[in-house]
Amino acid sequence: MTDRKNETSVLIIYTGGTIGMVHDPETGSLIPIDFKHITDHVPVIGNYGFELHSVSFDPVKDSSNIDPDIWIRLAGIIEENYDRFDGFVVLHGTDTMAYSASALSFMLENLSKPVIFTGSQLPIGLPRTDGRENLITAIEIAAAKKNGNPIVPEVCIYFDSELSRGNRTTKFSAEHFDAFNSPNYPLLAEAGLHITYNTGIIRYPEKIRKLKVHRKFDNNVAILKLFPGLNRNFVKAVTGTAGLKGLIIETFGSGNAPTYKWFLDDLKAFIRKGGIIFNVTQCHGGSVEMGLYETSREMLAAGVISGRDITSEASVTKLMLLLGCHGSAEKVAEMLAKPIAGEMS
Repeated sequence: MTDRKNETSVLIIYTGGTIGMVHDPETGSLIPIDFKHITDHVPVIGNYGFELHSVSFDPVKDSSNIDPDIWIRLAGIIEENYDRFDGFVVLHGTDTMAYSASALSFMLENLSKPVIFTGSQLPIGLPRTDGRENLITAIEIAAAKKNGNPIVPEVCIYFDSELSRGNRTTKFSAEHFDAFNSPNYPLLAEAGLHITYNTGIIRYPEKIRKLKVHRKFDNNVAILKLFPGLNRNFVKAVTGTAGLKGLIIETFGSGNAPTYKWFLDDLKAFIRKGGIIFNVTQCHGGSVEMGLYETSREMLAAGVISGRDITSEASVTKLMLLLGCHGSAEKVAEMLAKPIAGEMS
């Protein structure tokens, strides 16, 4: 997009989503823009002097249609271009952005460059759009270096002046510009007059190693959200789902569940069949502490794994990837219980 050869180069990957939409002058409807001409819509990014290139999915994907095949394609684009660019900006619909950022954080082992997800609540072609600022700052963060090294070599989400770790982030508003939250981990950076980086909590690689991309997902997983009055037939229908290998239980408070005998019996039967159960709190913030109360002690004894302070989005993408990459349930359970990409404390 620019002929200037510069030390710092950023690849913009447009998957789809609101940010890349403009009004078609002929029909008045929203259509995806050609990101090769992004400087026409956001002229200021041409002033940075970065070498910017872009690649677009064709056709673009609404974020409601994102699935593991898209994550594999996205990781493949990053892998193919990894040595050519200093950083990557992924433009993505907001609805499933936290899932995609979580998935990429687990897929891209040995990552040592920024992969910054962003998007917008309003299309970039509208006067009041939040997309311009989000895009401009995401590019700046993807290009940011100190002593020649990237400042944020992680998969992150940048939105409305806040940079958060991708696998710690969740979408919490469908209408405000401040659409995302990182309930259990501090912000990696905040953008005001300047971008202030919280370098003490950013993950830096101990050693620069070759990027390794994990591509195998197994989507034989389910999420069971608990509620008062839970019906046994429903629980049996979930645990008895043909081919189901992993079950995430979204529990109350710090990991609590009903102590009905039938409930625990059904969980134990699923585990005996080789199934894996991951306990994640349905609270917006806080952590699972199994054994703290009687209501979670019995699940712990049954072999349910604590998700501690992991988000729902990170739990499902981590479980699918581990099931895809490891043959044995024991290995999956072992990896599930510990942080692999900074996703839990």
